[in-house]
Amino acid sequence: MTRRKQPTSRQARLGSELRKLREAAGLKGLEAAALLGTDSAQISQIEFGTAGVSEDRVRRLAAHYSCTDAELIEALVTMATDRTHGWWEKYRGLLPTSFLDLAELEYHSSYRLDVEFLHVPGLFQTEDYARAVFSYRVPELPESELELRVRHRMERKVVIKEPARVPYEAVIHEAALRIRVCGRAAARAQLDRILDSSEAPHITVRVIPFDLDGFAGATNAMMYAGGAVPKLDTAVRDAPHGAGFIDSEAQLGAFRTLFRKVESASLGPERSRDFIHNLMKEL
Repeated sequence: MTRRKQPTSRQARLGSELRKLREAAGLKGLEAAALLGTDSAQISQIEFGTAGVSEDRVRRLAAHYSCTDAELIEALVTMATDRTHGWWEKYRGLLPTSFLDLAELEYHSSYRLDVEFLHVPGLFQTEDYARAVFSYRVPELPESELELRVRHRMERKVVIKEPARVPYEAVIHEAALRIRVCGRAAARAQLDRILDSSEAPHITVRVIPFDLDGFAGATNAMMYAGGAVPKLDTAVRDAPHGAGFIDSEAQLGAFRTLFRKVESASLGPERSRDFIHNLMKEL
């Protein structure tokens, strides 16, 4: 089997989950290799995502690792046999791989959660807003790459549109709604886009106002993608050189708790829409 030079985040996650199962079973790579009649180098490549793995081998490994979670096994088999070449592949070699990995993650997600304090969530951004955000980068991006990033961000919205309709909940702080990353007209259009999106039955928008008492969670911005099973959820944190993907079970539990705390502090959907309407009147 051809070795991959740069596995996608999804391919690496499959390998990581197989490694977790092996370690939970108390087996070394050499022992796992013996179970498959291969060598430890092949097991290492599978666990790093640089080599593919067949459905049969996934099931055999799961059995040898005494994994009894049938839903997890089926999800891992799906990951191993998936041959999707999504819309993001046309950007390979043109944009950093983290952009492609994020689009792939969203495509396969069962639901999406966002918490934003300074910027409008990417899935809601208009072209003008996204262009202004990417234009502020230092050093400045070449015009060609700037436009590629804007186009990629606009195409990511496919996950919350028909026929995908991934359930999506966004909690947005008033600061993100008030900061004018571009002109007054563009800011109004951006608020209108959020309101229009919030009318969809699978999209929920909540607002955290400035005057909320006792809110100390303004450092907890996050993106969270639900997997086929909770163990395959992924949290995403922005980093200086691209998005960082988090998949440890303990950290995922902490992110879910943080989201619910922020969600419970925010205004309800109806009050949030009224809040955004009132902001538009100020522009």
